[in-house]
Amino acid sequence: EDAPEFQGWCVAERERFGRIERELLDRIIHRLGDDDPDAAVPYAQRRARLDPHDDASQARLVTLLAAAGRLREADAHYRVQRRWLEAHGGRPGAELVRAWAGLSRGTAHAADADASAGVGQEVRFCRSRDGTSIAYATAGSGLPLVKAAHWLSHLEYEWRSPVWRHWLSELTRDHRLVRYDQRANGLSDWAAESLSLEAFVDDLDAVVEAEGLRRYPVLGVSQGAAIAVAHAVRHPDRVSGLVLYGGFVLGWRRRGRPQDVEVRNAMVKLMLHGWGRENAAFRQLFTSLFCPGATLDQMQAFNELQRESASPENAVRLSEAVGEFDVSSLLPRVRVPTLVLHARGDAVIPFEQGRRLAAGIPGARFVPVDGTNHILLEHEPAWPTFLREVRAFLASVARDEAAPGATAP
Repeated sequence: EDAPEFQGWCVAERERFGRIERELLDRIIHRLGDDDPDAAVPYAQRRARLDPHDDASQARLVTLLAAAGRLREADAHYRVQRRWLEAHGGRPGAELVRAWAGLSRGTAHAADADASAGVGQEVRFCRSRDGTSIAYATAGSGLPLVKAAHWLSHLEYEWRSPVWRHWLSELTRDHRLVRYDQRANGLSDWAAESLSLEAFVDDLDAVVEAEGLRRYPVLGVSQGAAIAVAHAVRHPDRVSGLVLYGGFVLGWRRRGRPQDVEVRNAMVKLMLHGWGRENAAFRQLFTSLFCPGATLDQMQAFNELQRESASPENAVRLSEAVGEFDVSSLLPRVRVPTLVLHARGDAVIPFEQGRRLAAGIPGARFVPVDGTNHILLEHEPAWPTFLREVRAFLASVARDEAAPGATAP
């Protein structure tokens, strides 16, 4: 300790040997990776431990584990790494997210791996107008159907969720479904600064542009209904029809009575302090509102979706942004066929909001469905009603588009 020159030399040598070790590990991993990924895994694990903040090293480990058929380990490493980064004020980078998203395209899935492999889901990334990275996915075949993003979405997890899996399976049966995670949510950039209706519409614009879509119907669920309306007004030449379910004209802060706003503010505080905990008691409050008729399995899945899709801080930010929505001035400007559906007993978005949404759009058809769930579940009677109405509407839109003189999608 009394020889500063020696101490300086020691530090320099440690750094030099650290660089040599990283270089050797990189060379070994490169040589083994293609021919024997299983043999490369221990070296990749050591390399990842040396630089826990290095996105490329973490992504390479996930990719090698997947190539070795160790999909559960690959998924587990991503989740552990993500939570470690979040605890240290970080977030998985684009390479790691892409590597993890690629697990759904593996050929040797574990029993509980993504159902998305069956429909060939592909996850890609594009940039919104302000540079925010937006993750989007395509699945199924046929004419395009674009689903506007909503709060609590996750492109990969939803295929495993009994709350959303039936939606995706049915919507991809007859269409090429294009969907995305909104900013600060799911696989999209959690560090997005701007959260507003305009920014959310920019995200939708970026996705359809990246996919090269010329003409398409849009499905808007919950807050996605307002985004779909704003997008249709912004692009009347592109949108061929709107399907709006569980939507609203005014966000919760603008439509609520003072006591309702006070209750919602209390819920926002619960989000901030209880959202990320292992114990799901706080998140169960939201699950009970969104899906009061859910089975235990469905409730547990929705509880987990909440934590997977957003951090506590982002859940609050997104909720606050949605609370300020107001599309009342846009409704009369919608010039496309529109179908509006709403559950009579919806505890999240009042039934009256769905009726106002339909009344404000010229020529819109309103279909009430019996139920209390904000997200329609597979076992409830309202689900086949919803499918029947949506399929008939989309078929009608497709016929009109194919008529002489119409613009082909």
